[in-house]
Amino acid sequence: MELRTFTLQPNMTHLFPKFTCCVKPYNFQHLHQKNFSLKISRRNLGLIFSGECIFRTKGANAFDFGLVVPDQTVEEAQNVVRVHAQDLLQVRDLLESKSWKIAQKELRRSSALLKKDIYTIIQNKPGSERSQLRVLYSTLFNNVTRLDYAARDQDGPEVWQRYENIVVAVNEILSRI
Repeated sequence: MELRTFTLQPNMTHLFPKFTCCVKPYNFQHLHQKNFSLKISRRNLGLIFSGECIFRTKGANAFDFGLVVPDQTVEEAQNVVRVHAQDLLQVRDLLESKSWKIAQKELRRSSALLKKDIYTIIQNKPGSERSQLRVLYSTLFNNVTRLDYAARDQDGPEVWQRYENIVVAVNEILSRI
């Protein structure tokens, strides 16, 4: 039997790998500036059009967070605010019949219109009146959101408590406007 001696030699190639690059550098000088800018604008147009198609939603199925109607004047908002407030309060019939999903959709639709009207009116009030109206505005639409959640959970007592808070807030806002 023969004894062999083993010699340990560290193999450190895994610690210090060698990188080689076989890719040729690309020469951008042969591209014409006109063609390059045309490609970018076509790409941007494609992104813009696809973005509008993807992110378009219906207002009745979700809350609308746009706060101001672009061409709405204060007079127009004051003329329709009472109609939209009545639409919001007519959700009561749907809540009494326990049509929760329909009530939620109607609540979202009417509250979005009312929110835009009240916001437009508040923005055109003097600074001394704005803070009080903003507090009422916040109270009203926080209760609308909580009513929506209560209707989703089909929680009858919570629904009626939030509905009464909405009635009080709407009456207070309409009396100050």
